[in-house]
Amino acid sequence: MPIYRYITLEADGSEGEIFEVEQSAKSPALKTHPENGKRVRRIYDAPNIQTQYTRGREKKLSDIKYIKSKGFEVLEKDKISGKYFKK
Repeated sequence: MPIYRYITLEADGSEGEIFEVEQSAKSPALKTHPENGKRVRRIYDAPNIQTQYTRGREKKLSDIKYIKSKGFEVLEKDKISGKYFKK
């Protein structure tokens, strides 16, 4: 299950404590803090995506022979007509 971050909203409108809750993606967002009952707002963060980037991997993934060996067709765009054709 995903972990969501929330921030409490104080009575004067300022932001308070940040906390995390593990909950189903189908469940609705919390409206109040589960322990103290204060109003809360969900914090949206960038997803944590792990990638393995290296120059060698980039070169390999752009190699025509490698692309064809994986079953893909390589297309090239005609500069005049704008249509694609097999390379």
